[in-house]
Amino acid sequence: MSKHIEKLKKQLVELSEVVNSFKSEAVQVRVVDRLLDILIELEKAEGDGAETFIKKGYKQRGNDEGNYSSVRGAKKPGATKVLNQLLSTDFFDTVRSISAIANYCKDNFDSDFKTSELSGILLKLANENKLKRERSNENNRFEYVRA
Repeated sequence: MSKHIEKLKKQLVELSEVVNSFKSEAVQVRVVDRLLDILIELEKAEGDGAETFIKKGYKQRGNDEGNYSSVRGAKKPGATKVLNQLLSTDFFDTVRSISAIANYCKDNFDSDFKTSELSGILLKLANENKLKRERSNENNRFEYVRA
């Protein structure tokens, strides 16, 4: 078994360069999750150690075979879900800049969204006439308010 561990360590060192080459942490997490899914499938095929691996830190999600998620915590809601939640409140009754929206999400939803993650969703909501998108006279940036 130690040969397997040493081999895995060596492979992980090689893979870390590839994973770290992605700028987005979300992409890095997806790549690592996919690699772990493949590892679990290989372990199942060999029949030695898959159950131990699962018990040590990964649990099966739902009834789908090979669909595993980390035990590290509940998944945070995405930007679209958070913005739709804000639409159902009085948050957009006052004019908000994209940076103010991002700061509010960070403080109240523990979601550290970049303004670039929010901008496309806000544009879509403006195109759907759920929000108005207006340029600020002060800084020439867009601000959002309920339509």
